[in-house]
Amino acid sequence: MLRTLRSAAFLVFAFGSGVLFAAASFLFFWAPRNFLWGFVRSYCRLTLWAGDFFCGLRMVVEGQENLPDSASVIMIKHTSAIETYGHVPFFPETTWVLKRDILWIPVFGWALKLIFRPIAINRSAGRQAVKQVIQQGKERLAAGIWVTVFPEGTRVPPGQTRKYGISGAALAKEAGVQIVPVAHNAGDYWRRRELTKRPGTIRFCIGPPIDTAGQTPKETNLRVQRWIEDKMREISSAYKQ
Repeated sequence: MLRTLRSAAFLVFAFGSGVLFAAASFLFFWAPRNFLWGFVRSYCRLTLWAGDFFCGLRMVVEGQENLPDSASVIMIKHTSAIETYGHVPFFPETTWVLKRDILWIPVFGWALKLIFRPIAINRSAGRQAVKQVIQQGKERLAAGIWVTVFPEGTRVPPGQTRKYGISGAALAKEAGVQIVPVAHNAGDYWRRRELTKRPGTIRFCIGPPIDTAGQTPKETNLRVQRWIEDKMREISSAYKQ
């Protein structure tokens, strides 16, 4: 019971502070990009702190030395909400590939559009969505902004996977950049549509960059998925059940 109450308190805190930060961001629409990015990183760090304070969710980041010097594509395992904001403080400025419906959320979605300038796609658009990711993603990468992709498209239950979408690998190939794979065990502690959070240490593992040269996007995609899923079997208790 106490754990559920603390989890509810965390969600209220995270949502409330998120709305406040989002609303405040409109006051700084004129500010330079580095200020806005620092602003959103502050919120993400605050939310990570709140997860630890209320729920005992501590994040440990491994492999930051693997980050390339130039803007790259990040492909992250998607099992919970933590990785969506939790990766932000540990990477250079990045933007997300996300479903366009999120930008329609009052205040929060508007702030996302202002600060992140995300690549908002219609998931049902198929090849057209992939083309959009490539076109807009190349523009972001050329400007030095990293592109974050959740290749499974939606959160999957811990211990499971689904086919990785091709857009991240196709973008990296077209832009001539590397892919940074990321695995984590956040889903062991915070599952989709579950109120109660379990205390524990989240291992957020950044893998060695994967080069796209000399192979097709499909082949690259399989390499990325293999690394992420192999790492998940190592760090996630859900994969061992």
